[in-house]
Amino acid sequence: MQSASDRPEYPAHWEADVVLRDGGTARIRPITVDDAERLVSFYEQVSDESKYYRFFAPYPRLSAKDVHRFTHHDFVDRVGLAATVGGEFIATVRYDRIGADGMAASAPADEAEVAFLVQDAHQGRGVASALLEHIAAVARERGIRRFAAEVLPANTKMIKVFTDAGYTQKRSFEDGVVRLEFDLEPTERSLAVQRAREQRAEARSVRRLLAPGSVAVIGTGRTPGGVGRGLLRNIRASGFTGRLHAVNKAFPDDLRELDGVPAHRSVRDIDGPVDLAVVAVPAEHVPEAVTECGAHGVQGLVVVSAGYAESGPEGRERQRALVRQARAYGMRIIGPNSFGVINTSPEVLLNASLAPELPRAGRIGLFTQSGAIGTALLSRLHRRGGGVTGVTGVSTFVSAGNRADVSGNDVLQYWYDDPDTDVVLMYLESIGNPRKFTRLSRRTAVAKPLVVVQGAGSAPQGHAVRATRLPHTTVSALLRQAGVIRVDTITELVDTGLLLARQPLPRGPKVAILGNSESLGVLTYDACLSAGLRPQPPRDLTTQASADDFHAALSRALADDTCDAVVVTAIPAIGESSPGDAELAEALLSAAAAVPTKPVLVVHVELGGLAEALSAATSTAPHATGSAPPARGTTRAPDTTTGRPAEPAAVPTPAATTATTGPSTAAAAPAPQTTTPQPPAPEDSRLIPAYPAAERAVRALAEAVRYGQWRRDAADPGRVPEYEDIDEKGAARLIDGLLARGQGLTLGPDDACELLGRYGIRVRRALPAPTPDDAAHAARDLGYPVALKATAPHLRHRADLGGVRLDLADEEQLRRAYAELTGLFGKPEELRPVVQGMAPRGVDTVVRAVIDPAAGAVLSFGLAGAASQLLDDMAHRLVPVTDRDATSLVRSIRTAPLLFGWRGSTPVDTPALEDLLLRLSRLVDDHPEVVAVTLEPVVVAPHGLSVLDASVRLAPPPARDDLGPRTLPVY
Repeated sequence: MQSASDRPEYPAHWEADVVLRDGGTARIRPITVDDAERLVSFYEQVSDESKYYRFFAPYPRLSAKDVHRFTHHDFVDRVGLAATVGGEFIATVRYDRIGADGMAASAPADEAEVAFLVQDAHQGRGVASALLEHIAAVARERGIRRFAAEVLPANTKMIKVFTDAGYTQKRSFEDGVVRLEFDLEPTERSLAVQRAREQRAEARSVRRLLAPGSVAVIGTGRTPGGVGRGLLRNIRASGFTGRLHAVNKAFPDDLRELDGVPAHRSVRDIDGPVDLAVVAVPAEHVPEAVTECGAHGVQGLVVVSAGYAESGPEGRERQRALVRQARAYGMRIIGPNSFGVINTSPEVLLNASLAPELPRAGRIGLFTQSGAIGTALLSRLHRRGGGVTGVTGVSTFVSAGNRADVSGNDVLQYWYDDPDTDVVLMYLESIGNPRKFTRLSRRTAVAKPLVVVQGAGSAPQGHAVRATRLPHTTVSALLRQAGVIRVDTITELVDTGLLLARQPLPRGPKVAILGNSESLGVLTYDACLSAGLRPQPPRDLTTQASADDFHAALSRALADDTCDAVVVTAIPAIGESSPGDAELAEALLSAAAAVPTKPVLVVHVELGGLAEALSAATSTAPHATGSAPPARGTTRAPDTTTGRPAEPAAVPTPAATTATTGPSTAAAAPAPQTTTPQPPAPEDSRLIPAYPAAERAVRALAEAVRYGQWRRDAADPGRVPEYEDIDEKGAARLIDGLLARGQGLTLGPDDACELLGRYGIRVRRALPAPTPDDAAHAARDLGYPVALKATAPHLRHRADLGGVRLDLADEEQLRRAYAELTGLFGKPEELRPVVQGMAPRGVDTVVRAVIDPAAGAVLSFGLAGAASQLLDDMAHRLVPVTDRDATSLVRSIRTAPLLFGWRGSTPVDTPALEDLLLRLSRLVDDHPEVVAVTLEPVVVAPHGLSVLDASVRLAPPPARDDLGPRTLPVY
């Protein structure tokens, strides 16, 4: 028998939690000698047919020799993995390394035979596909490059697992057996398949939480009051369409109902399945509740209970144990310390949250990590009344709390193809996996707007977040590159989401401004200029303008091909609301309805009842030719009694319906009344949002303009060019040789120049000059004129300190300059002077590339000196960079006009600069061991450019979790 000391070291890093095709979870781990009984029990539950497919013969039971073979592995040449749920095996996979003769072998043999067995009850859940991803990653780690599998032709499910994986493979048929061979190196297709499976699985795991057929509230108090009783009341009051149960182990044995809801002492006592459990018991009692849920087959948990990582180290360990326990049963968790979840779909009508009212149904998906922020956002949307929230309300809402399991990435996967969500609003305190979030954001933003407020604070307590070394501004720039609409406040979040929810995207930055206030028009004009828009001169209709005048002016502006959007400014009549207000609202609606392809916004000064009139317009106003009279709607007036800032109102279009408004806040209201949520408006309905300040309207419009441009650019993202003069293999050999000297090193000038030269990046030679004679000798080798530079760290790239002498035409000037430098700054050994040939005059720039452990490889560009150092005027792009990325990168900095002939200067060679950016991008993308490169200065001349200095750092590359198998975060 193998003793503990003889066992190979257990590879704990192979353990992983995965989401399966149906949204459930399983744990994948290595099989060990301690799993003999589990293996036998697992095999007994497999059908005879599946056993036949595995062993090609009837094989009713495993012999002792079989059990020994399948549980004893060296984790190098023989490896077995199991997928487990509740600690029991549901599937296994193993590989055995083989040589060219097909017999057992050891390294350097790089082929292995692989075989699977999946319990019949779990077939069709994607277990084998997940196991294949993980066993392939293990094999690559152990030097295996190719798998071989023999499958009976009738085993079509297993053949499909292999063929659908996306690896490069070949197939043969001999002796009645299909033999499949495939390389394990990830391909574009295999990554695409893996990410598509990831999206479907994670989306379904969230859908199980947001659209349950049955809900149990665990911790429902026997008397009114308390969190659990409030949750039960909120779910019931929302009109939940599924089955609802109240659970409390303290219920009397004879209690059958609570508030008309079936009551139970335990989840196990519920007759029938439970899809979602909302847990509201003290933290010390949660493990017992989770065990009961797991035993009953509950699919997911929303844990409202507090007392976890937010409470300190003990709570952090309690939270980690909670995640491990839930995943062991195949359940996912929202929370703990969650505010809850909401789904306004008529098929669901679920308010499993602490908000006392179900928000009106709409097209906005809302995600927050903070319950307080979630309350504020729901309240702001609710206060806008029927005109806005009746049409532009919430589709689904998720408060992740401590975000121990389900994160913003998971919910984004769900919203990507959710037909009920048109706009996504997210408040993120941190981004746990920036590389994945960026990838998902780019894909989502192509289909629907994604607006994000990203806090600069720390991650939720106890949440595992890979630290990024990138500045907050750089992360924000990378999010914008991925199509994220990045805003700074929740006010901007709602303002922008309100505009995007029903207004069309503007086709460009040209804005028409019209209204009955010259001053308000000028303010709007100035705000447009500050936001980078191109406003036309405001058209003043005068304070005497009638509704007909507004209708005619708006119609003309919308018909103008030089206009992409219209901002209407309006000062209402002083005093009580008048019919003129209603007529004005109707006039704007009918004019906008006639041209549905251009956005319209209203800026108003709340001196009277204009906001109410905008949403209470009648059908007596003039209509555009061929348009139907708008229907009546309502909008809540600004709250003038509480001191709250005025919120944007909205104008309902003809399809909007009348609805009453609710309380001003969503958290502090009294017991809710049972309401029937308004259904979403028809797809052709539009809102005209009305903002109380010009700058708020213009900010929202500017974000829509930038997003619209990003959408157009995303349709043609460009290409990563191929270069015939790049020596990728030579660079790889050089890097391997250099890294053999140590784990991380900064290359010397010669090695750095050689490596960059392999990718066509030429660095101008700089020769050391420790003495005046050495300087003169170097200058003769290089040829006059030359530059003399001090390269000491405190003087490097600091021409402003006088450490550089340029245009030295002869030896006399060189020796004089050498004496000046040493006289000013010290001995040559302190200055480290070098001599370099003069480069053509141009604009000094800096180009950097860095591999961040969280975000990945990032390419940055800016002007050298104060522009980048003091003003942080740098632009950033994720690697690999396309030709379109390089073009936009050069033009993205605020000081870009200096490259294009500002104030009559000669434009420089930006195509040469873009070529340099593309080559450096290729270098760090091809060789992740190149973890940092700085080219400074890069002098861009009217013809060509010169790289005057380069710094390159090599190190073992950070782990690429986006290229590995699918896994959930590890705790």
